Amino acid sequence: MTASPLDTLRARIDGLDDQLLQLLEARASLVGQVAEAKRALGVALWDPARERALLERLAQRASGHFPPAALQAVYREIMSACLALQEPHRVAFLGPEGTFTHAAARELFGLAVSYVGVATIDGVFDSVRRADVLYGVVPIENSTEGAVSTTTDALLDGGVVIREERVAPIAQALATRARSLTEIDTVISHPQGLAQCRGWLSRNLTNVRWVQAPSTAQAVRDALNDPRSAAIASRLAAELNGLPVLNASIQDREDNATRFVVLARDDAPARPPTGRCKTTLAFTLADEGERGALRRALQLFDDEGLNLVRVESRPSRQQAWRYAFVVDIEGHREDPAVSRALERLEAHATQVRVLGSYATSG
Repeated sequence: MTASPLDTLRARIDGLDDQLLQLLEARASLVGQVAEAKRALGVALWDPARERALLERLAQRASGHFPPAALQAVYREIMSACLALQEPHRVAFLGPEGTFTHAAARELFGLAVSYVGVATIDGVFDSVRRADVLYGVVPIENSTEGAVSTTTDALLDGGVVIREERVAPIAQALATRARSLTEIDTVISHPQGLAQCRGWLSRNLTNVRWVQAPSTAQAVRDALNDPRSAAIASRLAAELNGLPVLNASIQDREDNATRFVVLARDDAPARPPTGRCKTTLAFTLADEGERGALRRALQLFDDEGLNLVRVESRPSRQQAWRYAFVVDIEGHREDPAVSRALERLEAHATQVRVLGSYATSG
C-alpha cells in the first residue's frame, strides 16, 4: 500500500525526533564529565551567565521557523534536566505554589529541580543560610511600588549574596467565584498586589474591604470558599486552585514588572562573560552627620565613570538614626573602575559590603 503524503511527512518527523533523542542522550552523557571538571576547578555547578549566553547564541542562530519564546523554553528545560543530573538542586521561593516568585523561579531553573515554597521572604533567606536549599528566589523591586524593603533588610543581615536577577512582567488578575463586580465585598492580596492595583480598585470596587495576605497565592486560597471575596493574584495561582478569573489584568500600569533575585551562600566565582553586569553593595558612612557626606560618597562612582542605577537607604541595625545605603551600579566588582570605586569608598565608610556581582537580565 502506497504511503500517503501525510504518512510520509509524519515518518520524516519521527526520524527527526529519533535524531533529537540521540542528541539529547549524547548531551546528557557529557553532564557527568562537566560536573567533575567543575568540581576540580572549584566552579559552581549552576552558571546562569553561561546559560544566558547559550540562549542568546541559539536565538541568533535560529532561522525563525521555531518560535523564539518556545526555543528558549525548550532549552531552559534541557539545561534544567542536565543540571539535575549533575547535582540534585533544591530551590526555595516565596510561596506557596502559584506566586509570581514561583513563576520566576521556574523560568530561572526549569522544572527538573525540587522547589520548596516558603511562607515569608525571611524564611527563604534562612533556608539558604542553613543550607536547607542551594538557592532561593525572592522579589527585590517592583517598577510600580519600588523596593521590597524586607528583601533589602535580609540582605543587610548577611549570610547570602545575589547570584542572578530576572525581571518579569506582572499581570495582576482578579479571581473570584462572584459572577460580577457588584457581588464582591472583600478583596484579598499581598500588600504589593493591592498597591499595584490601587487605582483600578478605587475606580471599580469603591466600597469593598481590603485584606492583606502573606502571598498572592494564599489570597486565592482564602477567596476560594467565599463567593463574595476576590483575590488579586497571578492566573497561575487561580488555575492551580480552581478559582475563576473575572478580570485577567487589573494592575494600574501596563508595564508593571518585578525584579527577582537568586540568593546563594557563595558569590559567583568569576566575572560573567556577557559583559552586562551589575554590582549591588551596601555601605555606612563614617561622617553621615556632616553636610554633603552622602553626595561625596556617591560622587566617587561618577568619578570612575560608573552609572548608579538604584540608591536605597535603610535604617541601621546597629544604631538608631543611622542608615545603611544600598546601591546598584553597572559593572562587575572585578572591573578596574568598580574595584577602584570600592577602594576609595572604604576611606569614607565604616563598612562596605558587596552583596553580589552578577549578569543583568536586560
